[in-house]
Amino acid sequence: MKILETKLGGVYSIEADNFHDERGSFIKTFHKDTFLQNNFNTVFEESFYSISKKNVIRGMHFQIPPAHHSKLVYVANGAIIDVILDIRKESPTYGQHISVELSAKNHMMIYIPVGFAHGFMSLIDDSCTVYLQSTMRSAEHESGILFDSFGMDWNTKETIVSKRDLTFKSLKDFETPFIYKK
Repeated sequence: MKILETKLGGVYSIEADNFHDERGSFIKTFHKDTFLQNNFNTVFEESFYSISKKNVIRGMHFQIPPAHHSKLVYVANGAIIDVILDIRKESPTYGQHISVELSAKNHMMIYIPVGFAHGFMSLIDDSCTVYLQSTMRSAEHESGILFDSFGMDWNTKETIVSKRDLTFKSLKDFETPFIYKK
């Protein structure tokens, strides 16, 4: 696995080890020792996957304390633009975001620690996005930031967004419970 820093402290792109032969592909998505060496969470309590049509935007999601969590995200089929937004109070990158293409072809993953909102847009039909989370889903702790309120250019006008995701507060109206730790 190749670990790549991003401009958001604590968020890393990961190039998964992948092997190809006449049978197809074999991809390593988790390696405990590599994660420990990089101070990543190695305990995942729950895993999900979503299958999305082209131009579906999911996000920007997170859970508030005490049910906050880190995530490992990758794409098993298709392609997405994955977006991470820093929502840690007093962070030097508060309100900034990054976007990374994750696809079944490029074998990239993203590690997202506590204090970041996460979302993505599917680039093709039937994109399958896998999420591993360090805590279990807690409906009472779920929250989000409105997907079009922090300067991300989603590069499409034909988005499909859930009614729930459209109810999220804009970044400027959101009061974060997350505090940046140096």
